Amino acid sequence: MILPANPFTGRCNTDARPGSVLVPVLLLLTMLFQPPAAVAQDSVTWMEADAPPFFIQRGPDKGQGYEDIITRIIREDLPDYAHHRVSATISRHYRDFKNGEKVCNVGLYKTPERERFIYFSIPSFFTLPTVIIIKKERFAEFGGTKTVQLEKILQDRSLLIGRARSRSYGRYVDEILDRHRGQKNIFVYEGEQLSLNFFRMLQRDRLDGVIGLPEEAMYLAGQLGIRDRIMTLTIEENQKGMESWLSYVGCSKTPWGRKIITRINEILEKERPTERYRAAYERWLDPSSLARYRKLYQEVFLQVRR
Repeated sequence: MILPANPFTGRCNTDARPGSVLVPVLLLLTMLFQPPAAVAQDSVTWMEADAPPFFIQRGPDKGQGYEDIITRIIREDLPDYAHHRVSATISRHYRDFKNGEKVCNVGLYKTPERERFIYFSIPSFFTLPTVIIIKKERFAEFGGTKTVQLEKILQDRSLLIGRARSRSYGRYVDEILDRHRGQKNIFVYEGEQLSLNFFRMLQRDRLDGVIGLPEEAMYLAGQLGIRDRIMTLTIEENQKGMESWLSYVGCSKTPWGRKIITRINEILEKERPTERYRAAYERWLDPSSLARYRKLYQEVFLQVRR
């Protein structure tokens, strides 16, 4: 009798017993009809900073910062990516962008320098522009007016102004800060709890003013219990155009970055008109600003697609 060949070796089974031939045949069939291995999932790392109310990483409002929420919305619409989060300094952010890592940030000002190593989406945020934050008791030292020229403020060497290292404050403010780079009356700082530490310095009169966003000022002043002692000054140079009102999602300038930015643009087109998306930022505004903000959101922000 001819013994059945072993399907794996091609040799005859010299010790075949009744029914033993079924085992290798079943194994072979299993291998033939097994679905192919799943394709490895692509990934994206979302770069964050400990800077409330953009990102809130501790306390009762943890995870409720407006950049926390918008990141979450985008992540929900990218289920085919593995998502990671990293909290780091701004300098670390830009190092990873320049190195072509698979990283994105949900709310960046667009600048010519950054466009060399970052792909930008359509606008992701429409925020009130940068202001100078001071203690009310120092109002007269800043000219006694609610609108000031940053250029003149920085020319006054008696006033010490705080700014974050590597942070952009919008086109017009950045241009002025660049012209005054290295001056002793500009205090440059970077580190953990960056914004909160600036406010502590302001509270203790170690700084005369801090450059930041109005919602940032009100949130942090509230955390320190000094909200009634803080005020914001409008920067006149910021009124030239809307560039200082718009932020963008940024991803590394690589083929990977181009691909994911295309997807993110589709998500933003769909999500930006929704109440959930708009409310992420609105909850941090002074109620008196809401009507004007919503009007500009509809008439300006939703019309910008570049």
